[in-house]
Amino acid sequence: MTKRLWIETVGCQMNVLDSELVVAALRRRGWEPAGSPAEADAVFYNTCSVRQHAEDKVYSALGRVRLEKAKRPELVVGVLGCMAQKDQDLIRTRAPWVDLVVGPGQLHRVPALVDDVLAGSGPRIEVSLDRTAGSRDAVARSFESYDPDRDPTMRPTPFQAFVRTQTGCDKFCAFCVVPKVRGPEQARPPEAIFAEASKLVAEGCREITLIGQTVNSYSWKDGGRTTRLSDLLVGLDAIDGLDRIRFVTNYPRDMTDDLVQAVRDLPKVCHYLHVPAQHGSDAVLKRMKRGYTIGEYLEMHARVREAIPHAAVTSDFIVGYCGETDEEFAATVELVRRLQFKNSFIFKYSPRPGTKAFERLPDDVPEAVKRERNRVLLEAQAEASLAGNAGFVATRQRVLVEGLSPREEKAASREENAVAGVEAAPDRQADRVRQLAGRTMCDRIVVFDGPERLIGRILDVDVIAAGSWTLSGVLPNLDHAEP
Repeated sequence: MTKRLWIETVGCQMNVLDSELVVAALRRRGWEPAGSPAEADAVFYNTCSVRQHAEDKVYSALGRVRLEKAKRPELVVGVLGCMAQKDQDLIRTRAPWVDLVVGPGQLHRVPALVDDVLAGSGPRIEVSLDRTAGSRDAVARSFESYDPDRDPTMRPTPFQAFVRTQTGCDKFCAFCVVPKVRGPEQARPPEAIFAEASKLVAEGCREITLIGQTVNSYSWKDGGRTTRLSDLLVGLDAIDGLDRIRFVTNYPRDMTDDLVQAVRDLPKVCHYLHVPAQHGSDAVLKRMKRGYTIGEYLEMHARVREAIPHAAVTSDFIVGYCGETDEEFAATVELVRRLQFKNSFIFKYSPRPGTKAFERLPDDVPEAVKRERNRVLLEAQAEASLAGNAGFVATRQRVLVEGLSPREEKAASREENAVAGVEAAPDRQADRVRQLAGRTMCDRIVVFDGPERLIGRILDVDVIAAGSWTLSGVLPNLDHAEP
């Protein structure tokens, strides 16, 4: 009888890709996706440890699945990813009904571990070495890169895919747990990346996003030759059938001239750069151990703007970091207003066990102050985003249609629930007009009305209005749509 699995993913693009690969590996063993945890023979939570809220969500989910485990003791419950590597035995102390605790470096073992649990081996904890438990090489070997053959049915869409350039991180920012839970930075061979991208294109993929903790730090040495991210982009740009290339996330000091020029000159590379500043104050950046000053960040930003004036530059910011004063926070607000980021991901500081900030700096900004600073910075970013989007009104943009808009997804879900059990529900007809959503080459989200058959195509959209986070458009002529 076919075994069924359910997986919930929390966190970054790395986790999304890891979940895809885990599910693909299990499907090769005969497993199939379940419609809900109650229908599954195995339930997995692929976790994130960057913020406490992400961990709280997982423990809440484990509390819910406990009831199902009590009814069906044979149900396999697994915690995968960064939280598994960080907490290890603590997970089973808090949730003893968990059968598997598997870190990011051991995900290739999940199918065999599930078989062992089903065979009666009992709970298993499989994690990599701690960063202090051996030499760098020994620790790196314990974090095995997990990039098996892809399963096209498991991608979020058939025409978009993530491709990993490297694993781990060596930046050691004071607030960040990633180097501890993802291990040392290790690049994948360029030939493996090119081969994976070519295979994805053969399966119908039109856009790939290269991902790494600091993707622009990519460096692969083979004899006397060094391959940089810019070299990867040149090779990927030459692949027939690939239409768009994106990459995230970037480290400011590694935004080199050769990379900026590659983004400017290569026709398939999107003019979109996510380069987190994290803060606007040099004093806070020093406490964060970010390794650059605001002056250096501004210089990098100016080089990007000079080479690609219309590029979308986005950022991350932390508010309420250890010791943050009103003046230091004001410097962050000023930076957002000055540089007019397309958008920013803004977070309240969350102490992470195992980081230098957790060990050495007090979390001394009151929660109420964090919330207010978060609100103020979001408001400043919304104003900057609206001003940037306004410049696209009355222009025609090439848009890759990604799917239904969030509003339309909710409406479609309600309709599908209303017609549950009816064959061929009319809302999924290819010619039915829906509100669709897609992205421009500079990462602007555009919503417009059109038939569902346009999903996955690249077409012209005339922009007629702008909000802080999206553009609204209309289709000028379906004849402009690529097949």
